[in-house]
Amino acid sequence: MYVSVLIEKLNNGSFDNSILSLYPGKSVSARRERILTLANDFLNYYGDLDVTLFSSPGRTELSGNHTDHNNGFSLAASIDLDIIALAAPINGNGIRIKSRGFREDIADITAPTPSHITRKRSSASIISGIADYLKKQGYNCGGFAAYTSSEIPIGSGLSSSAAFEVLCAKMFSALHNDNKIPTIELAKAAKYAENIYVGKPCGLLDQLACATGGCIWVDFINPNSPSIEKIDFYIKKHGYTLCTVNTGGSHSGLTKEYAEITSEMRSVAALMGKKTLRDCDENDFINRIPYIRSIVGDRTVMRAMHYFSENRRVNLQKNAILNGNIDEFLMLVKDSGDSSFKYLQNVYSKNDVQAQGISLAVALSERMGVVSRVHGGGFAGTIQAYVKTESIDEYKKSIEAVFGENSCHICKIRPYGVAVIEENGINS
Repeated sequence: MYVSVLIEKLNNGSFDNSILSLYPGKSVSARRERILTLANDFLNYYGDLDVTLFSSPGRTELSGNHTDHNNGFSLAASIDLDIIALAAPINGNGIRIKSRGFREDIADITAPTPSHITRKRSSASIISGIADYLKKQGYNCGGFAAYTSSEIPIGSGLSSSAAFEVLCAKMFSALHNDNKIPTIELAKAAKYAENIYVGKPCGLLDQLACATGGCIWVDFINPNSPSIEKIDFYIKKHGYTLCTVNTGGSHSGLTKEYAEITSEMRSVAALMGKKTLRDCDENDFINRIPYIRSIVGDRTVMRAMHYFSENRRVNLQKNAILNGNIDEFLMLVKDSGDSSFKYLQNVYSKNDVQAQGISLAVALSERMGVVSRVHGGGFAGTIQAYVKTESIDEYKKSIEAVFGENSCHICKIRPYGVAVIEENGINS
């Protein structure tokens, strides 16, 4: 569909049902205007090309803080903040991508290698990495031009990077592979790009949540082929609203601290003759603590303690959701936050101990009787909070008085992961 035709169809309401399906509870007219603005941006920048419309969501981690790196269990969900994009195939192997507020990036995917990338954290590096992975799996990778617009705050812990990565992978799927690349492969391509081409040692959870959509339980015992189960999670029916609070810190510059969590946990596993903590027996670990702490130190031991308790907690929270036991679920949320604070120690950066936005947000939430926890990678960024729905206005007002207007986002779990928005529905 050419951009001019898309604009006409958006104006006459032809996409309204699809918009309503993708953004339940939000203003259709406001969503329509957002897409119209994107379409006009694309038209002015690239011309009237034959385009496909995409959406890729951010994600919230429900349980399993830093467990996926050691092949553990996790719970996560896609949320109603997203990146939208228009993309059109073009001749050759060049990729042109313009994101609102940023300069255009251009990538040549003829023979991408990490050593050829001069801007490690650029869109070009991500696209080159995704193309490299997909080519190795036997998929087609051709050129395209794309324009994106994001409402996911960068560096806030809502996985703006993962959302963008799976979006780019979906473009290759839709434009050059008849939209037939499996969801798991989109996520793995995104992780490969971030690990090898960007140089960030992330796990697969964020990409998987953004790609799959809905609430998912994941078992990473086989990290190359994780077990995934979709779960219905409707927190509102229990009288609570799920929020994230952006404390203003950024995840940029924290790669080393994230990497230390994984390496420290795995150093404990290595001392026990295993590769990851998932392979280790917890009782054996406890018995060996005197020896282990003498080699790797106390923080490393406590981070391993967090892993074992958090890994159990994921399945307890999954069962609480399935059984509709909201009180047990929230008790476990609090336990998860306490464990991350005391044992994992990822609520603030050791390099800037005066910047403790996460700690402050948790303290303020607790003072208001709200269950909360560090969200995602930690050290900076967001917390997750479960607020009684009748108190949401008061909570939002109080928390935003400290962290700024719109810092508190009321989350809805959307059923779709990265998807193509079509006139007759959502193609995920």
